Amino acid sequence: MTNSPEILFLLVGRGGSKGLPGKNLREIGGLSLTGYKAIAARQSRYCSRLIVSSDSAEIRAEANRHGAEVLFERPAELATDTASSNDVVLHAMDWIETHEKRRYDAIMLLEPSSPFATPEHFDESVELFAARKASLVVGMRETEVSSIFVGTLGKDGAIGGIVRKMLATTAQRRQDQAIEVTMNGALYLVGWDAMRKHRKIYADPSASYGVMMDRMHSIEIESAADLAYASYVIEHGMLDASPWRRQA
Repeated sequence: MTNSPEILFLLVGRGGSKGLPGKNLREIGGLSLTGYKAIAARQSRYCSRLIVSSDSAEIRAEANRHGAEVLFERPAELATDTASSNDVVLHAMDWIETHEKRRYDAIMLLEPSSPFATPEHFDESVELFAARKASLVVGMRETEVSSIFVGTLGKDGAIGGIVRKMLATTAQRRQDQAIEVTMNGALYLVGWDAMRKHRKIYADPSASYGVMMDRMHSIEIESAADLAYASYVIEHGMLDASPWRRQA
C-alpha cells in the first residue's frame, strides 16, 4: 500500500465497570484485556502512534507498560456511564490539535472489552478505509439469528410482530436465511475530517464499511461469564494466541 494514511490508535478504558468491576485490568492467560489491545495495535503496520485515554492511573500505567503513550488524564465527565465514545474520541483529537498542532488521517478507537482483534484485522480495516475512501470502518461479526426471528415481546407476552415477519418469508428455516452481521466492538476506524465534520462515529451511511471477524476473535467481555469463556478459549487453544505472545 503506497502513501499509507497516518492513523492514530486510541486505546480507551474507564476505571469503573458495573458489569465486571476492574474489567479492563482483568487477565486472560496472564495478560490484561488492556494489554491484548495494546500489543496487537503496536504490531499493525499502519499504527503511526498508540495513545491511551483513561480516568484510571492503573489503566494508563498498564497501557503504557505495553507501549501506549500517556498524554493526558481523561476528564472525570468523560468517565461516567453516560459519557459517549464520540466525546472520548473528540477529546483526544482536541488534545492532539491543541497541544501538538497536528492532525492524522484517521483515528482507530480500541476498546479492551473486545480483546482479540489481531494486527491483521487492523491492517485490513485501514486498507479498506483507504481503498473505499471511507469515513468509517468497524469490526463486524455474524449474528446468531436472523432478524426475521427477532422482535419485541409485548407486555402480555405477545410475539405477533415476529410471527408476521416469519409468515412474510417463504424460507422460514434458520439455515435458509441470508447471513446478517452486527458490530462486534473490536475496532472503530473513523476519518479525522469526518469526525470533525459530524462529531460522531456513525454519521455517513454511504461511506461506512465493515471488516468481518470470526466468532472467536469477536468475543466481547461484559460479565464474569464472558471472561471465563474467553479464558477457556485461550487456555484450550481455540484461538491462535501468537499475536500476543510476540510482544512487538
